[in-house]
Amino acid sequence: MRTKLLFTASLLAASAHAQNRLPPGMRPPGCTAGLQLPTGFCATVFAQGVPGARHIVVAPNGDVFVNTDAARGGGAGGIVALRDTNQDGKSDVQQRFGATGGTGIALHENYLYATSGNSIVRYRIATGSLTPTGKPDTIVSGLPMTGSHHSHNFVLNGRALYVNVGSASNACQQRDRQTESRGNNPCIELQTRAGIWQFDASRLRQRPTDGTRFATGLRNSVALARNPFDGGLYATVHGRDQLHDNWPNLFTVEKSAENPGEELVRVDRGADYGWPYCYHDVDRRSLVLAPEYGGDGQRTGQCSSKTQALMAFPGHWAPNGMLFYTGGQFPPEYRGGAFVAFHGSWNRAPLPQAGFRVAFAPFRLNRPIGSFTTFADGFNPTPAPGRSGAGTHRPVGLAQGPDGSLYITDDTGGTIWKVSYRPNSLSPDFGGSRPR
Repeated sequence: MRTKLLFTASLLAASAHAQNRLPPGMRPPGCTAGLQLPTGFCATVFAQGVPGARHIVVAPNGDVFVNTDAARGGGAGGIVALRDTNQDGKSDVQQRFGATGGTGIALHENYLYATSGNSIVRYRIATGSLTPTGKPDTIVSGLPMTGSHHSHNFVLNGRALYVNVGSASNACQQRDRQTESRGNNPCIELQTRAGIWQFDASRLRQRPTDGTRFATGLRNSVALARNPFDGGLYATVHGRDQLHDNWPNLFTVEKSAENPGEELVRVDRGADYGWPYCYHDVDRRSLVLAPEYGGDGQRTGQCSSKTQALMAFPGHWAPNGMLFYTGGQFPPEYRGGAFVAFHGSWNRAPLPQAGFRVAFAPFRLNRPIGSFTTFADGFNPTPAPGRSGAGTHRPVGLAQGPDGSLYITDDTGGTIWKVSYRPNSLSPDFGGSRPR
């Protein structure tokens, strides 16, 4: 199978072998705590033993707050607050509050917003404090938890609260994930799932029916972020699974392993991005009609009227975090671009599993330019056709510190890395390349 990369203009596919190979010129520097980074960058372990670490936010004073998922953290959940008191790059104070936890987290003035199970709550945090004052306020409750996707991450923009409500199913089939089961037409899931809903961040005790559907046709937008350079909302979306498993007469196992592409989109009010009727084909570089709705891998049908991706990444990488870089510490070419954290695949067999990395897509205002590159790698040292094995780290959350450093969480190993640019303190073997 030919090795390809997906570009903004060309959106070509990448083979699994190329996806797991370190890009030319990159090698692990001596100070990278096991990660492989471009020239001049150094990763240190900021914290360990934070199981289920999902999304992360850093306060102006450098305190770090992490939302942890009880289901992924061995029973522990809630908010973990971390502080580095001696400025050695490692947290030495840890506090925990809250209960169930989840994926989304954000700071606004003296409030910390966080997902907690099927709710989004708000804690009052005094300046310089690691723990809240009083009990949390409930902003929204009753968010759907059935089916495959229930990571209700969100973006806060003033009084606007944009919440990801992922689909309950893989492709809205009459029998979910079953061979040659047709799609429900229309897909009634779209009335309450598979989109972004907008709520009022200052209003308490809202229910899902109090929100308005902002955009639809987005299967699961765990990597959701606001671009401060244009004010827009962007997402890198989990694509569907099991083209071959469900439609073996239409798709080879190799085609299914490489498709669909994980789409990076600008989320505009009222836009429809096509799920479940469409998916992004990495060879055709556009949306095509899903087999559940009469597609054969070639037909476009109604998908020609859906909103297309700005960029696509290889299939099944599972994007879980996105951050637009605004700092001044990294070299100028990173400013304004998007970092995307990929959790890694589980369903690319017989090809090796892939993803397990942080990628970087350069932007000019509201559009990616050129190709994406791998920024941080080495999270999955032994990729294999089956599910990832022991020793694998799975990136989820990204946050920018007040000094311009980049924080990366791992919900499997419970590690939090801090990536800094240190061009004058490199070991002799520190090699690599920057995005162009």
